[in-house]
Amino acid sequence: MKFAVLVFPGSNCDIDCYKAVEETIGQPVDYVWHTATDLSAYDCIIVPGGFSYGDYLRCGAISRFAPVMNEVAKAAEQGKYIIGICNGFQILTEAGLLPGALLRNTGMKFVCHDSVLQVENNNTPFTSEYALGEEIIIPIAHGEGNYYCDEETLEKLKANNQIVFTYKNNPNGSLNNIAGVSNERGNVVGMMPHPERAVNEVLGTTDGKRMFTSILNSWRDQHDTASIR
Repeated sequence: MKFAVLVFPGSNCDIDCYKAVEETIGQPVDYVWHTATDLSAYDCIIVPGGFSYGDYLRCGAISRFAPVMNEVAKAAEQGKYIIGICNGFQILTEAGLLPGALLRNTGMKFVCHDSVLQVENNNTPFTSEYALGEEIIIPIAHGEGNYYCDEETLEKLKANNQIVFTYKNNPNGSLNNIAGVSNERGNVVGMMPHPERAVNEVLGTTDGKRMFTSILNSWRDQHDTASIR
């Protein structure tokens, strides 16, 4: 399985994501610059956190027009795994690959601390090794993590089981305590908390490690099944 970690001007969690893949599951991983026009070699694409293009205009609003995002959209249509973390989540919503939007935190302050999440959907390639309803500790670090969508979209999220994570103690005002959502197909997930910062005991929690092992094992299961057919 091969991973791509996208890099935009202002990305600052790309190295964390690269190291998380390398150290937790030992799979091939490349940094891919925002000008890339071919992602066909990759099975999973990580859109990392940071401040792409300095968060000018709106978080993710400029990055969504980068050439590589056309390829991310193609990869999503092909069923490849895509995960956007923090600013990556914002970019995926701006690009229309995930529903909703991320607004300023209700307290108007940047928040940076461990957060307790509840797993609301363990039937995605990213969460298959978590138990439904399990509480996990994953760090947050954001100023615009307040998830919002209209009532119709919220009802669709609930009906299609697209709410993947919720906060136990809402740190930013997110609607319905939402910390992460998926597309209807389940192969694209966005979340504000940082699982790549929760993969080693020295970081205080290893609860993010199972996200990476979930991805690898889900991909292996999918391809083993495909080979049998």
